[in-house]
Amino acid sequence: MGRDPGRPREEATVTIAERLQADLRSAMRDHDELRRDTLRMAISSAHNAEKTARRPLTDDELIGILTREVKTRRESIVAFEQAGRPDLADKERREAELLVAYLPAALSDDELRVLVADAIARSGAAGPRDMGKVMGLLTPQTRGRADGKVVSSMVTAELARLAAGG
Repeated sequence: MGRDPGRPREEATVTIAERLQADLRSAMRDHDELRRDTLRMAISSAHNAEKTARRPLTDDELIGILTREVKTRRESIVAFEQAGRPDLADKERREAELLVAYLPAALSDDELRVLVADAIARSGAAGPRDMGKVMGLLTPQTRGRADGKVVSSMVTAELARLAAGG
């Protein structure tokens, strides 16, 4: 049954999960083993999270899973380099690069500073005690777009500066 010609065409929005599946099929067709295996691991992590949640994941939740996968690979790169295994570190590096392509564009330091200043102003934070309030406002805006440690250290520095009266 085709589309009703009297109805306007709906915007086709492709979810991250659909992109992952399509790219997996493409990697299988192209015999690209690294891409295929990396995407299978990411899809498997997402599938496990869906089973735990007992519902389909949102794109934001998938971004969180992909961010965790990238973080795991970055930690593995460091471990493999320290263990003298540059071959495995290089493989992890290529996997991380593949997964980063599915994440939103990273925030620059300047963009992050603006978001931190805005969150501090909106929360009414006056010092380091208010870190939780600020991070609560900031985390949804930076998830998948900035490293949590960097965000946290930037907020800490800004709150310390405010507390010192600067």
